[in-house]
Amino acid sequence: MGFHKFKIGQSVHFSGGPRYSGNVQGMYKIVRLLPSSEFESQYRIQSVRDRHERVVRESELEPS
Repeated sequence: MGFHKFKIGQSVHFSGGPRYSGNVQGMYKIVRLLPSSEFESQYRIQSVRDRHERVVRESELEPS
């Protein structure tokens, strides 16, 4: 597994983007580190608000 900027349990802000529908922006918690895809680390994150989980790229996250 490659280098990950964020750690499991860390709170992050997910900004969403054009590949996501609806209002998905907000605070999330890192729940799993995933293998890199196309030279970028990936994460499984869980919404603090509604507990929904999704897989995102590192560039879509910011520290909170």
